[in-house]
Amino acid sequence: MTLISNSANHRHRVVILGAGFAGLSAALKLARAPVDIVIIDRHNYHLFQPLLYQVATAALSPADIAAPIRGIVGRFPNVRVLLDTVEDVDRRTRRVYTAGGRHVPYDDLIVATGATHNYFGKDHWQQWAPGLKRIEDAIELRRRILLAFEQAEMEEDIATREALMTFVVVGGGPAGVEMAGAVAELARFTLARDFRNIQPENARVVLVDANERLLRPFPPSLSRKAAKTLGRLGVELILNARVDGMDANCVRIGSRVLPTHTVIWSAGVRASPAGRWLKVETDPAGRIPVDETLRLPQDPTIYVLGDVASHRNPDGSHTPGVAPAAKQMGRYAARHIASRLRDRPAPGPFRFRNPGQLATIGRHSALGHFGRLKVSGYPGWWLWGLAHIYFLIGFRNRLMVAANWFWSYLTFGRGVRLITGDMPSIAISTRETAHPPSSRHTPTAKSAGPGGSS
Repeated sequence: MTLISNSANHRHRVVILGAGFAGLSAALKLARAPVDIVIIDRHNYHLFQPLLYQVATAALSPADIAAPIRGIVGRFPNVRVLLDTVEDVDRRTRRVYTAGGRHVPYDDLIVATGATHNYFGKDHWQQWAPGLKRIEDAIELRRRILLAFEQAEMEEDIATREALMTFVVVGGGPAGVEMAGAVAELARFTLARDFRNIQPENARVVLVDANERLLRPFPPSLSRKAAKTLGRLGVELILNARVDGMDANCVRIGSRVLPTHTVIWSAGVRASPAGRWLKVETDPAGRIPVDETLRLPQDPTIYVLGDVASHRNPDGSHTPGVAPAAKQMGRYAARHIASRLRDRPAPGPFRFRNPGQLATIGRHSALGHFGRLKVSGYPGWWLWGLAHIYFLIGFRNRLMVAANWFWSYLTFGRGVRLITGDMPSIAISTRETAHPPSSRHTPTAKSAGPGGSS
C-alpha cells in the first residue's frame, strides 16, 4: 500500500473526491489558498453532463463536452491529480483508501462523487435500459440507436422491424424530454434520406413518466408547452404510468406491452456509495444528510457536495441535484475552508440561489423558468444554447460545440454517426434464408407503413 505523503512544508491538505461540477469548483476556488489539494477521480476528464444526450444522439463528439482535469488545474502547483477509484475512508485516521493501493491522508475532505442511475430495486433492467451519466453510456446509447436503424434496414419481418424502430424513453424530467426530442429529430431529419428499405421518419418514439405531467420542476404552463412540442415532433406520451417490467424485446406498462429493442432510462438517480465509505446513514436515494455548512454533523472535517448531499436551505427547501447547485456548493466549501485557515469569520449557512431552469425540446424550441419570467420556443432555444456554451470549460470546447450546432442548424446534419464496438450478428428472417442468395427478393421501394416494409 502506497502512502501519499504531505509535502515538505506540511501545509493543510484538502482531498477532493470527484472532479465533477462540485469538486472542480471547490478545487479552482481553493487553488490560490495556502493549502495542498489532491483530486481523486476514476476518470482523467471533467464532463459537462447536461450535453451528454447530444453525444448519444450523434450531434456532438465526446471530446466536445469533456476536458482533461490536469489541463484545467495544471497551472496551479499546489494541486495534484490521482487517477484512481475510492474504496474506503477512515475518519479516525483521516485517510482515503483507493483501489490502486494508496492511502491518502487529509485534513479536510470534500466528497463530491456524484450519482448514478436509479432503477428502484430493478437493477437487472440496466442491461436493457442503460442510463446516461458517463461518456461510456452516451457512446453505448449512440451505438444502440444507430444500430437499430441498420438492423431494421435489413429486416424483412414487419413486426421485428417496427420493434427495432421503436424507442422508449423512461422518465419525463429535463433529461428524458431532451433525449426524446433529440431521438425524434435524429429520425425525422438527419436519417430521413440515408436508408432505402425503411423510412426513419416513421420511427416511433415513446416517452413514459409516472407523473401526470412532464418537467415537474417547471410551471404547469411550460409543461403543457413541452408536451405540445414533443407531439409536433411525433413523440408519444404515456403519463401517470409506471414501467412494470422489461426484457430484451419489450417494455410492459400495466396491461400495455410495447415491443422495442431500445430503451433509454432517465427516471431517477442514486448517489454514489459515499455513505458506505463514511459509515453514515443515508436517505433512500443514497444521499448523505449535511448541516447548514455542508459538513457531516458527526465530523466537521468532511464536506459533502452535489448529488451525494441531502441539504435543506434556511427556508426549508431541498437543494436540487443540478449543476448550478453543485457549483455553488463547491465554491461555498472552498470559502469555508479558506476562512477557517485564515482565522476569518466563516460564511453564513449555505443557501442555494436558483439561477433558473432550462430544457430544450428540439430544434427552435426550449423552455426557461427564471422566477416570474418564463420563456419558450425560439427565444428559449437561443437562451439555452448561449447558456450551455458559456458554462462549458475551455475555449476549444465552446468553439467546437458552437460550430457543430451552427452546422446542424443549416443542414440538419449530425456528423458523429459512428457505430463503435463489435457488431452483433444480424438475424436474417426465415423467409430470406429459405432461398439461395441469387434468388433473394430485392426491395425496390419504401413502404408507407411504420418503419417501412420490403
